[in-house]
Amino acid sequence: MLFASGTARDSFVVLSVPWWAWVATNGAVAALLVLDIVVLHREAHVPTLRRAAVETVCWLAVGIGFGGVVLASFGGPAATEYYSGYLIELALSIDNVFVWALIMTFFAVPRAFQHRVLFWGIFGAVLLRAAFVFAGVALVERFEWILVVFGVFLLYTAWKLLRSDDDEEINPEHNPFLRLVRRVVPSTTEYDGQKLWTHVAGRRLATPLFAVLVLVETTDVLFAVDSVPAVLGVSREQFIVLTSNAFAILGLRALYFLLADLHARFRYLQPGLAVILAFVGLKMIVAHWVHVSTPASLAVIVVVLAASVGASVLLDPSGTPEAPGPGA
Repeated sequence: MLFASGTARDSFVVLSVPWWAWVATNGAVAALLVLDIVVLHREAHVPTLRRAAVETVCWLAVGIGFGGVVLASFGGPAATEYYSGYLIELALSIDNVFVWALIMTFFAVPRAFQHRVLFWGIFGAVLLRAAFVFAGVALVERFEWILVVFGVFLLYTAWKLLRSDDDEEINPEHNPFLRLVRRVVPSTTEYDGQKLWTHVAGRRLATPLFAVLVLVETTDVLFAVDSVPAVLGVSREQFIVLTSNAFAILGLRALYFLLADLHARFRYLQPGLAVILAFVGLKMIVAHWVHVSTPASLAVIVVVLAASVGASVLLDPSGTPEAPGPGA
């Protein structure tokens, strides 16, 4: 190991992360964002399914590979916590992808312009998660009873997921932040390429992409409220919680173009996410009396995700096995 992993704190690892490791990690995240927007997606274009798949695999490799860095630097327990947090955040982010698809459809955003607004959405999400993570860890360290509050909230979120209707229409017009933006920010109804702002008759106006960005950011606030407490259920180390969140959401743009039109094919993912949130919530509530090891938590997360995705792939929307394709 490159660095000592410190001591256990309520069975969670405590890391001694040097300042330059923080700088290097943040620099790597910033470099990946610059590479994505300046090199890979400088010009507006519609990503093909093949390119979206390749980019998704590459982003997954980056996230999984950073887990190897954590393993080499801090040891197995820290890497287990990282991968647990990474999987939780990645799974919860898939629902975020489908919400983005609804927003893009509502505003009729041309697919060639969607990547740019999602880039700025991801950029804001990384900064937002950092604030949520530091605040959440500080609350847990100062007020241990907040774990019970987080646990109850996750149980409530799981219950909402189980009761929600996949076919329920989501109308962005009902979003109070969007109504506020349209009231105070001069806007135009016409797109101007990938620009968030444009000039019309000498006036600087927000384009519809600005309203889309506002909605993307506000929905991420809602998802962060769910995901950060969930990750805190498997790790209390700020470095692990923050990096697992960051590397999971970096690849969401590619995942969006890969999965946005496949919501119906993942009908069992939402119940699976509910089970994971309920498990983590219960773990946080009973943590004072019952200890569930991080490897056991990781195993539960992997099994539930594999079962929900596998059931979604093998069963059609009516719940019956798919018929073999031609030539099978």
